[in-house]
Amino acid sequence: MRRKKAPGKSHVMPIAIGSGITIVAIVILVNYYLDQTSLSGQQFGDQLAQIQSDLKNETKSFDEQLTLYKNGQISKDQMLKITDEHILAVKKILPRYEDLKAPESFKPSLQLFKLSTETQIESDQTLREWVVTGNNATSAKSDQLLQQSFQYEMSALQSYESAKSSGSQ
Repeated sequence: MRRKKAPGKSHVMPIAIGSGITIVAIVILVNYYLDQTSLSGQQFGDQLAQIQSDLKNETKSFDEQLTLYKNGQISKDQMLKITDEHILAVKKILPRYEDLKAPESFKPSLQLFKLSTETQIESDQTLREWVVTGNNATSAKSDQLLQQSFQYEMSALQSYESAKSSGSQ
């Protein structure tokens, strides 16, 4: 004698299996999306760190030459040539910020890093004017702009760290 199936029970099992598969698929997709976002953020961070490192190395080299100039070890003409090359090098770094694919939460920090670099260029151009004229007021203005550039960079770092920590929670 065959047993009769309880009405409706034969449909419950496929629905449960289908629901389980759907839930597993959603979990996999969400994890994949989070992994991709994490990788994208990591790649962005690595590229940004490289830009900042290149900028730091260029600035350090320029500062060493500037010290030599201030100590009378480099002529005015040599310093003008060094300054022009430095400004050009920093200007070539600037577009690299535009090439970055920043995750949305990092865009404010990216804009601040870019603003810092733009302000540094303005400072360097004012410093060049000081080399030409010897006017100490121009040197003071260059120092003020450099300080402003530094403040933008500190704000950028703070914004970056904040975006980084909120993204990992």
